[in-house]
Order: sequence, then C-alpha cells, then structure tokens
Amino acid sequence: MKLLMHTCCAPCSVYCIDSLRKEEIEPTVYWYNPNIHPYIEYKTRRDTLKEYTKSINVEAIFQEEYGLDKFCKNVIGDLENRCMNYCYPIRLEQTAKYAKENGYDTFTTTLLVSPYQNHEGICEVAERIAKNYDLKFLYRDFRIGFREGQAKARELGLYMQKYCGCIFSEESRYLSHNQKMPKLPESFEFLPVKHLINIKKERENKEQYIDLLLEADPSKEMINQYLSIGELFVLTYKDEPVCVSVVTKIDNDIIELKNIVTKENYRGKGYAKKMIKYLVDNYKQKYNKMLVGTTENNIPFYVKQGFDKYEKTIKNYFIDTADEEIKDGDLHCIDMYYYSKDLIKNNEVK
Repeated sequence: MKLLMHTCCAPCSVYCIDSLRKEEIEPTVYWYNPNIHPYIEYKTRRDTLKEYTKSINVEAIFQEEYGLDKFCKNVIGDLENRCMNYCYPIRLEQTAKYAKENGYDTFTTTLLVSPYQNHEGICEVAERIAKNYDLKFLYRDFRIGFREGQAKARELGLYMQKYCGCIFSEESRYLSHNQKMPKLPESFEFLPVKHLINIKKERENKEQYIDLLLEADPSKEMINQYLSIGELFVLTYKDEPVCVSVVTKIDNDIIELKNIVTKENYRGKGYAKKMIKYLVDNYKQKYNKMLVGTTENNIPFYVKQGFDKYEKTIKNYFIDTADEEIKDGDLHCIDMYYYSKDLIKNNEVK
C-alpha cells in the first residue's frame, strides 16, 4: 500500500501518523488547504507542518493555493453546508488526483481525527472520490486519539489553531463562546492521553501465548500448526497481554480468524471487539473476506461483529479433532460453524 494522507495541520497529524506507523503504514503527508484564511493563518499552519514532518522524518508534499476569492464565490450561496459542498470535496478531490497521477493507490485524511468535523460526511465524500479515481480510501476512526494527539502537540510546542480554518468558522468562534463537542456515536470512547490499550503484531516468541490460546483451542498441535503460518496479534492493557488472536491466509482474497481469546478476568469488557475491529482495519486493504469458525454458543457474538454470512458447517469437528470432550459453558461442542465478514464493505463493529 502506498498511502497519501491529506493533512489539514500539524496537531491533527500527530495521532494519525503515530497510529499508522504502529500499523507499519508509512504515510506521505499532502498539504492542500485553500479554505484556510486569513493568509497569516494559512502560512502558520503550513510552516508548522513543514517543521513537524521534517522532525519526524515523514515525507511531505506541499501544494500551494491560498484561495480566499475562489472559496467565497463557491460557498456564499449556502454557508451552512460549505463543508460538505466545498471544503471537503475540493481538498479530497485534489488529494485523489495527485495520488492517481503519482503512483499512490490509497488516500486518507487527518480530518478524520477531529470530533468537530462531520465524520460521516467526510467518509461519504472520500468514498465517492475514491471510486471516481479507482483508488482505495483508507478509513480509520482517528477520533479515538484526538485528545492524545492534541496533548502531544502541546508538549512539542506546535502551533495550535483556534478554529477549523475558513473565515466563517473563525467568525463562529467569536459569536459562540460555548462551543460544545458534537455528539459522538454511542459507546464511543477517547483513548486516554497515556495509552492504556495497545495492539501489535508479535513476530517473535509466539509460543509464550500458547497457554492463553489453549483456552479457545484445546489442541496444542493444531495451535502450533497455524502459529507457524499465521500472524499473531496481542492486545495489552497497562502493558499486560489480555487478548490474543491468530489470523491465517486462505488465498489471495480470504483470511481466517483461527483463534481469538481474552484472559478470563478481562472478559466482558470489549477487548475482543477491539481486537476484531483492529484486524478488520489491518486486513481490509489486501483481502476481501474474513472467515471464522465457531461453536454454536458464540455465533451471536460474531454476527454482531459483522460476520453475518453463513458459509458452512463441519460436522463432528470437535469430536474428530479433540482427544477429550470439549465444552463451551454448558454446551457439548460437536460441530464447527463457519461465518464470514465482507471486508470490502466498511462495516462498523457493533
């Protein structure tokens, strides 16, 4: 994946770049913001971003256009909808155009980090533009790290702007001194400023997690088989491993979630959901579908996470593969039920 990331300012880029690098995705920053006014504000944001990207060794491209006249002509007829009708499309369209002409296959935007922006509107515009240019739009709900990114930006001494960008948003700042955070989706949580939860791919010493994996798959021999060919991910809470998963490749279009398990004293806190969401975001750029095989008791959980297509049933799977009776709660496990999740659709984990 070659990613071009439209970037509105340095503070908003902090968490976006950090989190992408943790996924081993190296973005190229792309500055194109003709909606930022007045010129001193435009220049300060641009120059701050230049200094910041240089300091963290991120490639950055700056396309200059201070477009006050053009901006006013295009938004004056409908100021309430200026973001959706002009500000988002003009910036994302130019980003996609540059990406297509310069060998990038994917684009995204730091606008996704701000809880003050129309998050769903940005995605709608970006998906439409991506389709028009035959590109991929990399979606991440960066809002979870908004506070963390802002805190780090302040620690670094980056210029912190006081309004979105255009002259009308600056006007709104003066007219309303009690700006409130927009309502976020139900159960949405910001990451604390200090990371408590982290997910990473484990490349070495996979065997240290076998005891935990055995809680979901009683066959040590089978675990060793898919560990040798699969990718293992570890979710830590306060630096303690609390949830692990293993994903294997079936073919060029399909992957399988072979094992996911949370430590018993951490269950029911949503860690498995966080892990699945991370895996979906990690793999959806390369694969079309994710499979999971499960017991009858766990079918509702996986369906809620978007595994909503029944694939097949393997009769007597747990009898044929295990040396002893396998139980899931009060259920005597016999058959394995396979469901799949379409990774092409940007399904939300519920």
